[in-house]
Amino acid sequence: KLWLQIDKWNTPFLYYESLPNGVGSNDVGLDRGQPGKTNVVHFERIGPRVLLVAENEDYRAITDDPEQKKAVQQAFAQSVLWGFESAAQNEDGDSVLVDATPFFLSDAHEVAARLATLKQGSYHVDSSRSAIYLPRTKNFPENTDVESTLTFVGENPGQWIEEVTPDPRAITVHEHFSFIQAPPDGFHLRAEDPRCSFFGIGYMDFATPVDQPIIKRYIAHFRLAKKDPSAALSEPVKPIVYYVDRAIPEPIRSAVLEGTAWWNTAFTAAGYKDAFQVKLLPEGVDPMDIRYNVIEWVPRETRGWAYGNAIHDPRTGEIINGHVNLDALRIRQVFLIAQGLLDPFGNDPDALKKANEMALARLRQLAAHETGHTLGLMHNYAASIVNRSSVMDYPPPTVTLGADGRPDVSNAYAVGIGEWDKVSITYGYSDFSQQDEKSETAALDKILDDAFARGLLYLTDQDARPIGSASSAAHLWDTGKTPIDGLKQVMAVRAATLKNLSEDAIPEHTPIATLEDVLVPMYLYHRYQVAAVSKSIGGLDYTFNLRGGHNKAPQIVPAADQRSSLRAVLDTLSPQVLALPDSLL
Repeated sequence: KLWLQIDKWNTPFLYYESLPNGVGSNDVGLDRGQPGKTNVVHFERIGPRVLLVAENEDYRAITDDPEQKKAVQQAFAQSVLWGFESAAQNEDGDSVLVDATPFFLSDAHEVAARLATLKQGSYHVDSSRSAIYLPRTKNFPENTDVESTLTFVGENPGQWIEEVTPDPRAITVHEHFSFIQAPPDGFHLRAEDPRCSFFGIGYMDFATPVDQPIIKRYIAHFRLAKKDPSAALSEPVKPIVYYVDRAIPEPIRSAVLEGTAWWNTAFTAAGYKDAFQVKLLPEGVDPMDIRYNVIEWVPRETRGWAYGNAIHDPRTGEIINGHVNLDALRIRQVFLIAQGLLDPFGNDPDALKKANEMALARLRQLAAHETGHTLGLMHNYAASIVNRSSVMDYPPPTVTLGADGRPDVSNAYAVGIGEWDKVSITYGYSDFSQQDEKSETAALDKILDDAFARGLLYLTDQDARPIGSASSAAHLWDTGKTPIDGLKQVMAVRAATLKNLSEDAIPEHTPIATLEDVLVPMYLYHRYQVAAVSKSIGGLDYTFNLRGGHNKAPQIVPAADQRSSLRAVLDTLSPQVLALPDSLL
């Protein structure tokens, strides 16, 4: 049993759940390290009954009038997440002891519901095969963390579950529960602008005057302030420090340290001196301790996603912890691409060195990208066509052909933070504490207006990912100033690579059959660029606009450009393009 002593009543704190040990199937989508929900909660006591109550932060009345506040609270439901029974209390009755074991053995992450939705079977937690996992059940100064081993039992398992479990009738995972001390008052809210690249919070404020928007939106960001707000460049009151997992092997560790540290350039542009720091995680520090923002190394059997997750206060958007999960196999995926491009196991002594450096360059960019998410930033999928202006884009390797007709990977991945990233951090973290709200709004508008006047662009997932999205500028893994320019370059590199691909792409004494592993990403080397070009067919050129702003109006892609895009896509389907060279066959 795990007992919980409760002595703070009606005091808000944060409750965060996650999935540290997952199912292992990309199709199921219950991955190791998967973040969950964050709620503002408090304990209430009614006689011997103790309730864990999740507060409804979506509907508020920001006012000093208690009657207005009460009206909103009574109008919208709260959620009692659990009920406990008091087993003992102190003499004054203000501190009680409850058996919290059933709560911590519950399916907070909704694993069973996920499996049922995907038609992978009907499962429930078997308490006889579940227990508190003590090695990761700990107290820290600002958080209490509990982890549980949960076994889900069921019948009629689906194929995806059968593929990844020893016995598909018993699926054992871990779920993690974090009780986190609420941040102190004094955090400065910053209004969200759809043209900035921050995610954040939103709620309805029923105390808002009728001539103003009732929905309030604020960005998520760390608490950061200058020691001297009047100085153009000042040290921070408290820097943002990230720690890199000691388990990361060299030379990857150095690449991750270097790539993560790029963000200090952006904070310098925002007026701070050494506000963003990167260090090696001290020995003995547990990554669950939220005082440490951690970049954690995640070995897996097969390549998975890297994640950048920020735990933030749902009341304010204040980020209190950043945690990056770096997939240990991602570098091998990039090296596989380098194998196809460079044939690194042949007679060129520099080819293997170039392949390794290309893979490390991608890891620097990946570390910066995922850390950017933990700083509050969303993707910018329009950055690639503006001189690779953001690490928050998805970057393909930018490869050209040298004078010898072979791929040149010396500029495969951008080095350093992008211009849009500097704009984003300046928007989110500039210290305007000496200005009133109207002056701050004007200053924030100027930051974005100046950026767009310089030709920078911002579009995100909603514009790039849906199959039916109309944007002609937002694409994943695209390259070139225009999609067609990028496709011409990519197709030329693909043709040269397939022509030259040989046994030198794989190491000595490896099965010849593994040459197919190298061939596949080279044969499909153009697939994302084809998708980018195809979005110009019937496409729309647009940006996010505000009334009174300076952004251009939406425009249909010109007919001539649409026809060129159609021809370019059809060209990729010609037999000459699809055929493999006889020598390779």
